[in-house]
Amino acid sequence: MDPNFTPIFIVVGAVIALFFFLYLLPVNLWFTAQLSGVKVNLLNLLLMRLRKVSPSLVVNAMIISTKAGLNLTSNEIETHYLAGGNVNNVIKALISADKANIPLDFKLATAIDLAGRDVFDAVQISVNPRVINTPPVAAVAKDGIQLIAKARVTVRANINQLVGGAGEETILARVGEGIVTTIGSAGNHKEVLENPDKISKTVLSKGLDSGTAFEILSIDIADIDIGENVGAKLQTDQAEADLKVANARAEERRAMAVAAEQEMRAKAQDARAKVIEAEAQVPMAMAEAFRSGNLGIMDYYKMKNIQADTDMRESIAKPGTGTTDKGKNQK
Repeated sequence: MDPNFTPIFIVVGAVIALFFFLYLLPVNLWFTAQLSGVKVNLLNLLLMRLRKVSPSLVVNAMIISTKAGLNLTSNEIETHYLAGGNVNNVIKALISADKANIPLDFKLATAIDLAGRDVFDAVQISVNPRVINTPPVAAVAKDGIQLIAKARVTVRANINQLVGGAGEETILARVGEGIVTTIGSAGNHKEVLENPDKISKTVLSKGLDSGTAFEILSIDIADIDIGENVGAKLQTDQAEADLKVANARAEERRAMAVAAEQEMRAKAQDARAKVIEAEAQVPMAMAEAFRSGNLGIMDYYKMKNIQADTDMRESIAKPGTGTTDKGKNQK
């Protein structure tokens, strides 16, 4: 190797070693912290690097919190960072809460942040209440008229209940339930239209914000529209249903009557069949009577005469036949 290149390698190696040393031991951050009045030593900064914690994030958070009058240690900030929290968001929330005289300590703020809620946004809602617009809520008064109401709910974040408290969806659901209950208990829809503030007073008196992360400040009815006449529609549907039931029962009775008629016809046909069968047995009985001597020839002729006389009487009795009709036709 050429001896002239040795100093170049030494210089390059020294520069790389210097950059590596400054990376592991951020002297510039330590110097900045000292100028800002933040007590942190170089060993802690080195240990942060080894624990894969960003020293600049911790130092900047300590500088901001110290300037704002917050007493936070590097261990607290580093622990929250390792737990997966948003350090900058927590610091901003603590500063905003302190300026707005909202009671919020570092432990509660980190708990809210780790719970998945935006702690800085919660502080902002505590300072500037948020207005939540409910979707259209349809309810029916006792007179059967449907009313569609829209409400505006003004809420303020309840810092102490952000962890484990219900969110906006619960507030909207409870307000909607209160609107439905109030309209449903009204005697007629005109009462609600004349006094919409009755809905607000009734809903507010129910304490709908209990167990939620918000405090309801006011509920204002933005709009009420008249919907369908649900009562009349239900009566119409009931009448149609009753008509269908009556038709079904009439069809059932008609079917039973047809079945009874068919049964009677079957019985009559059965009776006629029996008569025909009995008449078919008469000649056989007469022949047997002749053979046994119980019936003589004169008796047989008398019976035939009687039968002929009966047939003549029946033909005379039929309409359109007989001597009476013949006399009328001749006249």
